[in-house]
Amino acid sequence: MKGWRGLAVGAAALAVAVSGCGTSTSSGGSTETKEITVWLMDGSAAPTLTDALNKEFESANGIKVKYEVQKWTGIQEKLTTALASSTPPDVIELGNTQTASFADQGTLADLTADASQFNGGEWLGGLKDSLTLNGKQYGVPFYAANRTVIYRTDLLQAAGVTAPPTSRAEWIDAINKLKAANASNPDFQALYLPGQSWYFLLSLIWDEGGDIAKQDGGKWTGTLDTPQAKAGFEAYKAIYDASAAKKVPADIDEAKPQQMEVFGTGNVGMMVGLPWELGGAVKANAGLAEKTSAFPIPSKKAGSSAPVFLGGSNLAIPASSKNTDAAKKYLALLSSKKYQDLLAEGGAVPGTSKDTAKLATNAVGKALAASSPNGKVTPVTPKWAAVEAGQNPLKDALTAYLTGAKTLDQATKDASEAITKAMA
Repeated sequence: MKGWRGLAVGAAALAVAVSGCGTSTSSGGSTETKEITVWLMDGSAAPTLTDALNKEFESANGIKVKYEVQKWTGIQEKLTTALASSTPPDVIELGNTQTASFADQGTLADLTADASQFNGGEWLGGLKDSLTLNGKQYGVPFYAANRTVIYRTDLLQAAGVTAPPTSRAEWIDAINKLKAANASNPDFQALYLPGQSWYFLLSLIWDEGGDIAKQDGGKWTGTLDTPQAKAGFEAYKAIYDASAAKKVPADIDEAKPQQMEVFGTGNVGMMVGLPWELGGAVKANAGLAEKTSAFPIPSKKAGSSAPVFLGGSNLAIPASSKNTDAAKKYLALLSSKKYQDLLAEGGAVPGTSKDTAKLATNAVGKALAASSPNGKVTPVTPKWAAVEAGQNPLKDALTAYLTGAKTLDQATKDASEAITKAMA
């Protein structure tokens, strides 16, 4: 899946370029680590953070850090090659939906017994779930981000919406008011919502008490045809139908076209998006900088936010690392409040600290901080990749239901069966 950092990251999995690992020397049967290699992704941590972190680690431990920033292109293949070698890096960054797959392959060190030294009591729940497989933990949470409702403050005020909605019903009411106030603009969209925004759909399904799939005796079964999941689809349709006089096509997602570009046109009141998407919209239309804010995706329950899909990254130690003890010290330092606060200051939800005060210094940060504790992830199993990377059943079900090509019962039944088959 995707990991996001501040206002400028792309899709997350993890990237690596196969290179030499940390160096150690042997003397009298004991091993003394002289260097560790750390691979983090482009955009994941600001140089001010990593420079300070690496300097402090080197000073405290007498171990050099060979720090390498990796690009996103070709990430999966590069990581697979690196982890299969006898000289992998010692610390790596993993996209949260990638972790289970590599853990299942036996290429990540089991860190279950070490969680306490990585501030284990403060871990962000959704990321913790993503790195836990068969009861064991194969990493440490790094950072996260999630979708919020990004909106035009000036347009909502002009439409008579004086405060951000705090329930789904209030949100739909605000959408209708926006639409009415801008009825003279045929290109106006109160809420830009494509028909296949399945990550947003997950929020509605989870808010209704449903889920994508369930595991029983090691076997996964799709559960989109349960009453709770169907209620999530119905909620999506209600919001989609209210969103604009001229509907966004039901067979596209938020990436084609990029919804931040659509928001940047100035003809959109709201979008369900990520921090970096707001950054992209402002880059295209600088005038939006002083006219935008955000609020958590509202729950059907007044005063609560809906669960959100938590995208982000974990940190792991390759199972074949020769410098495991030093790598653990590095992760322990990065997990400390000092560096978690620096992550939050940069716009990310910290992975090993529940203190988000440094994040909640602007409207988007406040919305992230408010909703991230209620974050969830897709099924934690290596088999999930086949669902997301293939002909995504959730997207197909949304399009079929919204266009009337299938009834809700048929669309969700077909999707559940497709998920069950893909995860068999």
